Amino acid sequence: MTSADAPTRPPLLTLTGVAKTYDGGTVALSGVDADIRRGDFVSLVGPSGCGKSTLLRIVAGLIAPSAGDVRWHTADGARPADIGFVFQDATLMPWASVLDNVHLPLKLRGVALEKAKPQLMDALARVGLADFSGAFPRELSGCMKMRVSLARALVTEPPVLLMDEPFAALDEFTREKLDDDLLELWRRQRWTVIFVTHSIYESVYLSERVLVMGARPGRVLDEVAIGAPHPRGPAFRRSHDYVDYCAAVSAALRDGVLA
Repeated sequence: MTSADAPTRPPLLTLTGVAKTYDGGTVALSGVDADIRRGDFVSLVGPSGCGKSTLLRIVAGLIAPSAGDVRWHTADGARPADIGFVFQDATLMPWASVLDNVHLPLKLRGVALEKAKPQLMDALARVGLADFSGAFPRELSGCMKMRVSLARALVTEPPVLLMDEPFAALDEFTREKLDDDLLELWRRQRWTVIFVTHSIYESVYLSERVLVMGARPGRVLDEVAIGAPHPRGPAFRRSHDYVDYCAAVSAALRDGVLA
């Protein structure tokens, strides 16, 4: 999968005029329009409180929009049954082993541990944790906990992966390593990824497109296409193109905040 083929991919999700007002009267989103194609890697950036996480939860079906249309371009028009969601906090069960934590989505479907074990081990292998299936969260680094959280999201083989600032609490070196791992998984698995981040640098490195949101009430004000080919790596981070893309996103974000 390359960025060059992105415009030819079929549509997966169209958001039209999506708005969200909470019961207390807070207007989180107003008139969000966006198109997501199958296999896209799209990042959402914007100032704190602009509704990025709210939008992600609407896409996931965790909350309903107050207005607007969320249209899935699936055979039956329904939201895909399996959507992976990775939160900022790993949210692991501290009393359960890594294997049991990854088993949770399948356990909720009634799939017994022994039957699911090959699938669980495959998910752990994909995130480099096959040797830690018996470990407990207290024995893991922050990076490893996020890998477990990612494996748990992947175990159901979701066509769509939603990620809400998953690496924000990690140090820069660890974050860059996980960004590389995520991109490699995306290239192999061909998911559609919507990634929320506050980091301009991370959004440019990961994405094919960066959607820039304005201050609350949130709406998409600009889109920056990242034309760099995949795979990416340290050379891209050092390139003039990378600096230029970061500057373009920064300018769009600044204009959005001022607006």
